Amino acid sequence: MHIKAIYPGTFDPITDGHLDLIIRASKLFSQVVVAIATNPGKAPLFSLEDRIAMVEDVTAHLSNIVIIGFSNLLVDCAKENNVDVVLRGLRAVSDFEYEFQMAGMNRRLSPELETMFLTPAEQYEFISSSMIREIAKLKGDVSSFVPECVEERLIKKFN
Repeated sequence: MHIKAIYPGTFDPITDGHLDLIIRASKLFSQVVVAIATNPGKAPLFSLEDRIAMVEDVTAHLSNIVIIGFSNLLVDCAKENNVDVVLRGLRAVSDFEYEFQMAGMNRRLSPELETMFLTPAEQYEFISSSMIREIAKLKGDVSSFVPECVEERLIKKFN
């Protein structure tokens, strides 16, 4: 069975938690489209091009991963990429209500699109990109939360 999944997010920056989900999803689906949202409303630290490059760097060893940028509705992006499943990560119970609402709206907009939730490995449950940005901004050590190439970009960005 060939099932394609889309894993959307801002990935500003990609964390070890994101990477954990991508690696695990690559074993479950024939292809995983990592869809990086432009998301100007969040005022990302890194440009879309930089975020795409970071995800490409850390997933280069995975043959069934495709990385794209998108600025339209997720359901439209999924249709354009012939995707069957939206993959979302749930770090904590507090994530569930928002993700449940989004899954319901996406189902209403595109009934053929399923949503699947994965939880990260427990060592990554507390990691968020916003926390990583704050730690890096204050010159803290983020090496145990992000891949090395991401840590290097964060240090460069805040120096």
